[in-house]
Amino acid sequence: MEESSQPESVLSPLPVPQTCPICHQGVLSAYYFCPNCGTKLTSAPLPTSSGAQLKLYAFSIVLPLICFLFITRWRGIQYLRSKDEQTRSIGYIACFLMLASTVILIWLTVVWTQNVVQQSVSSINADMSF
Repeated sequence: MEESSQPESVLSPLPVPQTCPICHQGVLSAYYFCPNCGTKLTSAPLPTSSGAQLKLYAFSIVLPLICFLFITRWRGIQYLRSKDEQTRSIGYIACFLMLASTVILIWLTVVWTQNVVQQSVSSINADMSF
């Protein structure tokens, strides 16, 4: 007999039921939180949209300027630890931007401090010459 040349319809697998580790209620593997008790079951995937990338990159550049006060809100490490290659590359870029911004900030601080000290010394020398 001849086999049909029409492609078979591919059925998506059904989510595997699991149980919540806290309340032991049945939950689907696609759930991030238990609908019964609210326990966090898995982490949501990190956003990789252009807007999310721009926000992360801007925060990576500005972070050293605000003296690392919001380091706990910086998500670059989470992106870097992701298993998804695209998400991980976003994390590499964010880490590079933060490192470069920190180095530039330190360099500008040193140059500014040297200029202030030089102006002070010049002012003192000018006052003593009279």
